[in-house]
Amino acid sequence: MIIKSADFICSNTQISKLPPPTKPEYAFIGRSNVGKSSLINMLVQKKGLAKTSQTPGKTQLINHFYVNETWYIVDLPGYGYARASKSKKADWNKFIQTYLDKRESLQCVMVLIDSRLEPQKIDLEFCSWLGEKGLSFVLVFTKADKQSAVKTDQNIAKFRKAMLAFFEEAPQHFVTSSELHTGRDEILGFISNINQSFEAPDYDEEYYSK
Repeated sequence: MIIKSADFICSNTQISKLPPPTKPEYAFIGRSNVGKSSLINMLVQKKGLAKTSQTPGKTQLINHFYVNETWYIVDLPGYGYARASKSKKADWNKFIQTYLDKRESLQCVMVLIDSRLEPQKIDLEFCSWLGEKGLSFVLVFTKADKQSAVKTDQNIAKFRKAMLAFFEEAPQHFVTSSELHTGRDEILGFISNINQSFEAPDYDEEYYSK
């Protein structure tokens, strides 16, 4: 897939204010500081499209980016941000879960995992929740350039093994580096294949015109 355009469309906390679900969407989510903004910018080759920050938990809204005027990257708030209050966390969790569970045009959830870490409980629990909801997802291991390929492979193998406690088999995964552009062609190819068979869903037009 050749990226010709990538534009910021809107930030929201209300599902009804999102663009009508007529185009395929891919949600990017992971623990705070997993390298999500850098990965999104690398995929579309547009530095600064998704705002990167040294402060974990900076993304607190659902951000829509329109790619090639045919599909959306959806940048979701990171989970597990320690400094947020319990009430704020509950609010974030509620609207993230509502989006993931109810959004008619969501094709796949891209769950970002830091490849440098041993399996983290919060990541496994989130994947388990996606499985319980019957949502399609893949694993995207980030920051592979920060360590040896052997160490990356070891951590991925551990994570996939840990997932077998919840799933009969681990989902498809990608290994990425925003610095080296590793995994870019594979992820865009994966998205392109799904886009080819996308059919716009039936949806409540009144709901999205509030």
